[in-house]
Amino acid sequence: MATLLLVHAHPDDECIATGGVMLRAHHEGKRVVLLTATRGEEGDIHNMDAAAVRPRLAAVRTAELMRSCEILGVDRQEFLGYRDSGMAGAPSNDDPRAFHATPLHDAAGRVAAVLREERPDVVVTYTPDGTYWHPDHVKAHQTTVAALDLVVAEGWTPAKLYLHAVPRSSVEQIERRAHASNAVLPIEVGQIVGIPDDEITTSVDVSAFLEQKRAAFLAHLSQYETDSPFSTIAAQIFEATLGTERFILARGTLGEPRPERSLFAGLEPPVRETLVVSA
Repeated sequence: MATLLLVHAHPDDECIATGGVMLRAHHEGKRVVLLTATRGEEGDIHNMDAAAVRPRLAAVRTAELMRSCEILGVDRQEFLGYRDSGMAGAPSNDDPRAFHATPLHDAAGRVAAVLREERPDVVVTYTPDGTYWHPDHVKAHQTTVAALDLVVAEGWTPAKLYLHAVPRSSVEQIERRAHASNAVLPIEVGQIVGIPDDEITTSVDVSAFLEQKRAAFLAHLSQYETDSPFSTIAAQIFEATLGTERFILARGTLGEPRPERSLFAGLEPPVRETLVVSA
């Protein structure tokens, strides 16, 4: 069975950045494996009593992630076992348990162990800037690359490594549409610079999965803001900004002329039938 393995930093990253390709892989009969570095202990808390929930936030966000995984069709989810480092410059960056602070060889070894077990065809993580320079996102990129180097040295490698990328033109589009609809964008979105459009190698249409992708995001209730663009932007704006997930092929060979339309392009015969998705 063809396998997609993704390395993410925190609960909710999986659905926002790659929920569409995960759902697509699931509906095409592929195995989906998710590695999550931390349990999101440092994130803001919404829709709950923050003082009461903070001491048990890791457990809350673990349960939310499990629900998201059910929606996204994840076959295996594993935590790498580190603590959320918090935003860049926060005191939590220096916690010895933080993902950001852990020795790279330790984290890479944990990812490599799963790579050996799963032998995925395709691996996905962030671009070197971690999309918006969050220390854990940056570390996830570094860890994934280091883990792949370990298994390459042993004589095996996945067919492809992709880096999830937000095109600069999409950042500008999101800003324009949010302004037009008076939506307040999350701080993280405001920190995204974006990748030059000509560096994008792969654009996957995931518009058929928008409702499930939205449901997976909303499963992370403690992170869901009532004024989030996921709830206040009209459906057509949501589709315009999140209906396509884009990537840079960092290792491996393109399976078709740029932009590829699938992470598995070139690895199997093309799927010709119409994909029907139930709500």
